[in-house]
Amino acid sequence: MDSTAELIAKLRKEIEDHNHRYYVLNEPLISDYEFDIMLSQLEKLEVQHPEFFDPLSPSQRVGSDLSQDFEQREHQISMLSLGNCYSKEEVSDFDQRIRRLTDQNFSYVCELKFDGVAINLSYKNKRLQHAVTRGDGVRGDDVTSNVKTIRSIPLVLSGDDIPDQFEIRGEILLPHEGFNQMNKERLQKGEASFANPRNAASGTLKMQNSSLVAKRPLDCYLYYLAGDSLPENTHLGNMMAASKWGFKVSRHIKEVNTLDELFAFLDHWELAKSDLPYEIDGVVIKVNELDIQDELGYTAKSPRWAIAYKFPADQTETVLESVDFQVGRTGAITPVANLTPVFLAGTTVKRASIHNEDQIRLLDLHYGDVVMIEKGGEIIPKIVGVKQDKRHPLAKPVQFINQCPECESDLNRIEGEAKHFCPNSTNCPPQIKGKIEHFIARKAMNIDGLGQETVELLFDQSLLKDPGDLYCLKREDLIHLPRMGEKSTDKLLESIHKSLEVPFERVLFALGIRFVGETVARKIAKALPNMQNLIESDKESLMEIEEVGERIADSLINHLSDPDNINLINRLADSGLSMESEADEALSSNILKGKSIVVSGVFHLLSRNEIKELIEKNGGRTSGSISKKTAYVVAGDNMGPSKLEKATQLGIAILTESSFLELIEYKNL
Repeated sequence: MDSTAELIAKLRKEIEDHNHRYYVLNEPLISDYEFDIMLSQLEKLEVQHPEFFDPLSPSQRVGSDLSQDFEQREHQISMLSLGNCYSKEEVSDFDQRIRRLTDQNFSYVCELKFDGVAINLSYKNKRLQHAVTRGDGVRGDDVTSNVKTIRSIPLVLSGDDIPDQFEIRGEILLPHEGFNQMNKERLQKGEASFANPRNAASGTLKMQNSSLVAKRPLDCYLYYLAGDSLPENTHLGNMMAASKWGFKVSRHIKEVNTLDELFAFLDHWELAKSDLPYEIDGVVIKVNELDIQDELGYTAKSPRWAIAYKFPADQTETVLESVDFQVGRTGAITPVANLTPVFLAGTTVKRASIHNEDQIRLLDLHYGDVVMIEKGGEIIPKIVGVKQDKRHPLAKPVQFINQCPECESDLNRIEGEAKHFCPNSTNCPPQIKGKIEHFIARKAMNIDGLGQETVELLFDQSLLKDPGDLYCLKREDLIHLPRMGEKSTDKLLESIHKSLEVPFERVLFALGIRFVGETVARKIAKALPNMQNLIESDKESLMEIEEVGERIADSLINHLSDPDNINLINRLADSGLSMESEADEALSSNILKGKSIVVSGVFHLLSRNEIKELIEKNGGRTSGSISKKTAYVVAGDNMGPSKLEKATQLGIAILTESSFLELIEYKNL
């Protein structure tokens, strides 16, 4: 390496060290002027010697003036959301659930719940590779060029014992000081101010021009390390290691061993949150030990080993003017309150969900009532109380409807459910249009050029009665319709044709089967590789699939036993949509074909996830619960005694880690 290369490398290292001290440790060693001189020297050297260009140089944090569209990128490990709770009773319930699911001793880690935008950073050989938003949990937008401008995010890590490859999750946010300064500048320019720091951070992160992002004071705190070769066996240990590598980790993270300690943490930060330089909206509670996290596992949407405790939301008063009853794509009827507009938590609120008939009765709602509203989770407005002392003596009570407001069918209420439903799924306009809008959505069939207004237009023209009609549309049907024209028509037909390439798992999700979201559809498609297998499966077989419980199994059976739904599936198949999963080219063998296997305990040669991957690569499928259809239990150390007892009672073969690897003839150790 010549002297110029050495000088450039030295400057880069020193500048990043000063960045870390200023933006992460809050312990600057040099003045801003001295820092600017050092950065200017580096920039000049890089211009003079382009052969030493590095996209992760600190000089690149200024961003680019070029606009860009964001590409979608998959997360190596899914980014699930957390379940929420709003009271100490719910926290106690969470604790009791954990203790029912494991017999091992454990502690919790409490962390501040930052009110910003979730981000996933991937590193390889100590260098930042990609920064991706949460998206749908499986894939998100690649915003790497924007994230590189955030100076508290290290571009190159320093230290020892850093895994070759890993992901780290965190929250991008705008501190109060930067947010207030941004709004001051916007008002001086005659521009509208941002409603709150979270919205401002989210909008900034999605800007197409990274040089503009660089001018906004975004910050980032990291809170979760994900990967196969982590340095510690506890969440807290991993976060302390990440802090040493250069990541900004909150100093308020704390391990607790009892509910009293946990509640003390909640009480402290509910009062002290206003003293922080940034917004928080609660506390995240996580099981600390990684092996117990592994044992507890996940639901389709969230980890079982973590929960978010949300602080009480801000409330305000307004007036209930009227109530609309909306029909969803599943036929569910939702009452929606029309309110006198009022400002709450950064936005003007005009409408609020009342959820169902029981809620109307519980609140004893009358038209013209002065009501208390808050944002549930500080996002969705809801009515939480009524000022009965301010009620007019002649006010009329709100009555739930008996008939569908769209098609006048008599409503049903399923036993054990809070919602009323319109049963007229084939002729009720909002249900039909809602199913089509769900079918064409980006996460489903991803059909461009067909928004809500166009669906409405084609429905009114009798060109769309169900999703199957999409594949019968012709150019002459569309080209003369309002707002269509040649380009729009050709784009739509091309997108419809391209949707034939969508894999089976997304076709299954697009069908809109109740309770079958993206994650569950993916699990089903993996376990039952074609639609006919799914149609012929009984309830017990369906419940063997990971994440499929009784409610989802019943919904699948009900949907797939309806002749109208089967007819639609057949029409879609005839149109060329994929009704089976592609064969896994990486399948190692069929030695476990058709076998359901439960993995439990702590392992030494491989991680639990690696064992599950081997099961799938050898033709088997994993299940979270033991039943008479379970072929094997792969048992590690500290397997839960209840699972062991049930497996023994049912006579199920219990394999050690070594005997399992021998069974599949694993050669890589």
